[in-house]
Amino acid sequence: MSTEQKIDIHVQELEEHPARLDIYLACQLPGLTRSRIQKLIDQGLVLLSGKPAKAGTRLRGGEKLTVTIPAEEPLELEPQAIPLKIVYEDDYLLVVDKPAGMVTHPGAGVKQGTLVNALLHHCRGTLSGISGVLRPGIVHRLDKDTSGLMVVAKEDRAFRGLAQQIHDRQARRTYLALVEGVMPEDSGCIEKPIGRHPVHRQQMAVVERGRHAVTRFTVLRRFAGCTLVSVELETGRTHQIRVHMASLGFPVVGDIVYNRKATGTLAKRHKLGLVGHALHATRLSFRHPVSGSLLEFEAPLPADFQRLLEALKEER
Repeated sequence: MSTEQKIDIHVQELEEHPARLDIYLACQLPGLTRSRIQKLIDQGLVLLSGKPAKAGTRLRGGEKLTVTIPAEEPLELEPQAIPLKIVYEDDYLLVVDKPAGMVTHPGAGVKQGTLVNALLHHCRGTLSGISGVLRPGIVHRLDKDTSGLMVVAKEDRAFRGLAQQIHDRQARRTYLALVEGVMPEDSGCIEKPIGRHPVHRQQMAVVERGRHAVTRFTVLRRFAGCTLVSVELETGRTHQIRVHMASLGFPVVGDIVYNRKATGTLAKRHKLGLVGHALHATRLSFRHPVSGSLLEFEAPLPADFQRLLEALKEER
């Protein structure tokens, strides 16, 4: 179980003046989500020159911040003996191959059957608590309908090291995606800001004042009506690949949220034999946060995705 932590931050000269406190902390503490930082601020656990700060406080450089991260609260979530496909494990972390259809962590209305429930049973209380009560050990997440590789931290030092690598773009994540439509370019870079959809708040969208997001893709194979691409993330925004590919007019096959074309319904997804949408986190590499050694992992396509590709080959 984690203990209370106090983090002192001396605000250096800023490239942009002024900078909002909550946004600045999100950059300085990549292991914490924006909502987690907001909660710490609301609880008076972020001090500016010794006094509780407000999220909208403008920093100009030279200030001293103290952030207190409370000790991990007892989890009320139920450990569940759900089978896990574990690719790697040691005393500090583990890498799992998450199936499509499994929610990463509990949320509104979902308290059981998640990856976190399975991890609580498997790790028996040895997960980092930095990311909050409902997300123990979760350094980065995959959407419910996305399959593939995730790294999970067992203790706080590992969590901080892994989160920093993801923030600094030192960890590499590669996905395979089957998108609807035949892409003319062999490769490309999508650099469009992503934020909350202005109307549908549960969705993300390319918006002018969104967060910086960069996705690189390479075409691997073209079929009749769709394209298999390899995708690398330079940033890690919510639903980034799905939003970026849809913004080009080539949405992920079977994506019922962002695909407005032929395969964007549950009925069509099921007809194609897919459990989730056709997006798989196939490769993951990072430095071990304790030993410093390079770790590289690869997860083959799940059976439903592979069967669909084989059927498409026959249609060429």
